[in-house]
Amino acid sequence: MLDDKGRHGARRVRFGGQMRNRFPRAPGWRAIGIFLTAAAILIPALPFAAKAKQTSTRDSTATLNKLVAEALAQNPDVVAAQARWQATTHAPIQARTLPDPEVQLQEFTVGSPQPFSGYETSNFYYTGFGVSQDIPGPGKLALQGKIAEKDAEIAQHQYEMAQRGAAEKVREDYFELFYLAKTLELLQRSQTDLSHIEQTVQGLYRVGQAQAQDVLKAQLEATRMLDEIEHRHLEMQQRQDDLKTALGRDSTSADIEIGDVRPTQVSLASEPLTDLAERRSPDVQLERASRERSEESLRLAQKGYLPDFTAGYVYEKTGPGFPDYYMLTLGARIPLYFWRRQTPAIEEAALDAAAAHAQMRARMLDASASAQDQLVAIHIADRVLTLYREGLIPQGENSLGAAMAGYRVGKVDFESVLLAFVDLRNLHEEYYREIADHEIAVARLEQTIGDLK
Repeated sequence: MLDDKGRHGARRVRFGGQMRNRFPRAPGWRAIGIFLTAAAILIPALPFAAKAKQTSTRDSTATLNKLVAEALAQNPDVVAAQARWQATTHAPIQARTLPDPEVQLQEFTVGSPQPFSGYETSNFYYTGFGVSQDIPGPGKLALQGKIAEKDAEIAQHQYEMAQRGAAEKVREDYFELFYLAKTLELLQRSQTDLSHIEQTVQGLYRVGQAQAQDVLKAQLEATRMLDEIEHRHLEMQQRQDDLKTALGRDSTSADIEIGDVRPTQVSLASEPLTDLAERRSPDVQLERASRERSEESLRLAQKGYLPDFTAGYVYEKTGPGFPDYYMLTLGARIPLYFWRRQTPAIEEAALDAAAAHAQMRARMLDASASAQDQLVAIHIADRVLTLYREGLIPQGENSLGAAMAGYRVGKVDFESVLLAFVDLRNLHEEYYREIADHEIAVARLEQTIGDLK
């Protein structure tokens, strides 16, 4: 196939397994002249021409938006992240609640282990009913609730990251399928063109007006085109499977229809991009919530020096004729070994908080740099697409037209016409590649800073 070594100067092109100069060559002998004259008469009947037929496809915006909405609702990773987030929202009220009280039943006998021994004879006998409650130190429950809230916030940002990741995956697969579909159309048109060319060369060879080498070249290129078409079909099926997975569909479901794609207009300035990334990036928001959680954990660790308490009350029923007992108890859990437990816990929490600060700073820089890179890629793609539309493709069409005109009057050989045609086809293919890359960059920028509107 075509081996493009540059667009400036005398470009060398690989066609039919040999390196050829892109500049047309004059025919060298009379037989070729006869061949060119006959082929020039037949060429207008061939379906391949400078103006490639465009397949009408509906606009993809509405379809793509529906696919993204479907992924947000059915993508397994998104569904799982949403369930985890909703589960964590039930944790704060639990963390703020006192520990469950302990209910006690006591049977105190006198003189024998048998139940009710001494019931009527001793005032030491009693049956007690009591309850006790553990009470964490001041402020500990509130801090535990804040930590649980931060855990829920972290889960929410993870859910948002899963949403944006699924949306980016759907868009990327969709744009890749658009590129593959367009290039497949180009290859199929080229296959038809090569088939007509092969028939023309074979007809001229049978009457002695073409060389066997030209017939073999046409057949070789037709075979290579078939191989490339089969690879395109395989790539499209693989992308379809990836897209169905992102949508939560079964791989045996119907293929997704791909519409036409037009470059998205992005007018973001580079100056506020850092602020947008810091405010909207789910990665940055996740790290910010993690940092705040580590700060609350540090405060809770510092509360470890405060004792926890226990309050209890017991009613003791004695035998007949004896007074009942009533007992109130208060206890405290003293952090006696603070240098081995509380102090190391505070140091650990402080280091975790410092790491969280540094991690958030790193995420902010990464998000800002990623957003800036994608914005630069979008602007460059805009300029390249304009270059293709207004420069390279029209020049390729003019080059093919000039080759055809020179071919009709016998000034260029038939291979030069084929090379000009392949050049134009490759320019169209590169143009579609730039559109797909442009939209993929837009999708990645949206994954970082959210909606660009």
